[in-house]
Amino acid sequence: IHGRVSLVSKEPPATCNGRSEYVFRLNVGKLLEITEARGDGSGYKISRRTGIAESSVYRILSGEAQPDLNSAMRLVEAYDLDIRKLMERVQIEAAA
Repeated sequence: IHGRVSLVSKEPPATCNGRSEYVFRLNVGKLLEITEARGDGSGYKISRRTGIAESSVYRILSGEAQPDLNSAMRLVEAYDLDIRKLMERVQIEAAA
């Protein structure tokens, strides 16, 4: 992807001393809880508040896509959040 930083690598995870690694993923349930509390219960309203394309918001909400760094920052700034509250660490098991 040119000019964009992804929060999720498409590369297989590396291991360190046999331990499995992890990636960060957006907690969509938490995002919806926060946006609905602010009156933004639809992808359209989230898009309007954040400036993220409506189609991208719907892909993020459906779990089809993870936000890139720019979109993640737009979400946390628009809703005055700490990014760590929206992201969750997901363990990836190394292939045997």
